[in-house]
Amino acid sequence: MQKFTSFLLLAIAVLLMSCTKQEESKNWKTASWDEITQEATGTSVNFMMWQGSPVINDYINNYVKPTLKKNYNITLNISSGQGPEIVQLMMGEKQANSKEGQVDMVWINGETFFQLRKIEALWGPFTEKLPNSKYIDFKDPFIGIDFQQAINGMECPWGISQFAFVYDTAKTPAPPKTLAELEIFVKTHPGTFTISNDFSGMTVLKCFMAELSGKPDGLDGEFNQQKYDTLSTKLWDYINRNRKYFWKEGQTFPKEHSKMDQMFASGEILLSYGFSEGGIEDKVSQGLFPKSTKGYAWENGTVLNSNYLGITYNAKNKAGAMQVINFLISPEAQLKRAEPSGMNANPVLDIAKLPEEYKTQFEKITARQFAPSLDELSENAIKEPAPEYMLNIYEDFRTYVIEK
Repeated sequence: MQKFTSFLLLAIAVLLMSCTKQEESKNWKTASWDEITQEATGTSVNFMMWQGSPVINDYINNYVKPTLKKNYNITLNISSGQGPEIVQLMMGEKQANSKEGQVDMVWINGETFFQLRKIEALWGPFTEKLPNSKYIDFKDPFIGIDFQQAINGMECPWGISQFAFVYDTAKTPAPPKTLAELEIFVKTHPGTFTISNDFSGMTVLKCFMAELSGKPDGLDGEFNQQKYDTLSTKLWDYINRNRKYFWKEGQTFPKEHSKMDQMFASGEILLSYGFSEGGIEDKVSQGLFPKSTKGYAWENGTVLNSNYLGITYNAKNKAGAMQVINFLISPEAQLKRAEPSGMNANPVLDIAKLPEEYKTQFEKITARQFAPSLDELSENAIKEPAPEYMLNIYEDFRTYVIEK
């Protein structure tokens, strides 16, 4: 009987500890930053992110992780996954009624943010809790709005970049900047253009659709099915009548943008594209792209957007996740991220809001040698359309182009 009583008391104690911990986790929105810091110290944070870029991986593994460990005694564990994998994981945990998830924080934007909000898989709002959020201009529509959705504190901006087309000035002195020019280009240079069946390729198609709307802001506002049906019909007609002049005569399309980088580097295709102003600086520095590589925006505009960090609804370590995110948006971490020898990424911070010492350091950053700056492209920047445009384009590109 005594053993049973001891066991019962132990069970009750464990249950009470569990309930207390769950109650505590519900109160992190009202906790002080000192309490959050104390809870986060000595813990591990699981971060799911895209790991397709060597330079980003280097930044995370060789700067972020050791700095977090040294300054905050936080161990950052990385798992690989982007939009679809993150949504699938969260849907599975929702269905299993999982109270403690596999990951604490995720790198997201756009349609992933939309899908996670639909299934209530994000925790927040939390951005106002972060001390370093005071350096971010949330009123900037390219920061506070994600694919036409107000972020409302449910994700924290981490970086900002513009989509750019990429060409080699030695091979293509006058690259196309409109759909009419591209049609002439592919006929003149058959086999040297294609569309990747991934996020980058779908972004190209959104830029094309915006041009077909007749104006840079033609896709702004809530998703409009009638508008989408009209413009997508024109888009698929354009693609299909020209696809025989695409790479491999339009019979196949690269599944990943990394394949296009390789083909551009070898000269197999003459036009590429990508975010981070085309990612040119990094690829030239690596020796992948020639030094004659340049980038430009489409005449009607290319997408300028931010990427974000979110905390999962069932994160085991919400306090630790907030501490990590606060560090990632700190002037120190953003400055390191901006170094030309590193990620060469645009800071998401409003430089005017920074302490003088950091203003000076950001001003001293060496200008890019090959890639266009964000300022150079910004005159031709367009907002990301509502996430339903991307989701429909993904599906319809397969139906009306790939499988046709």
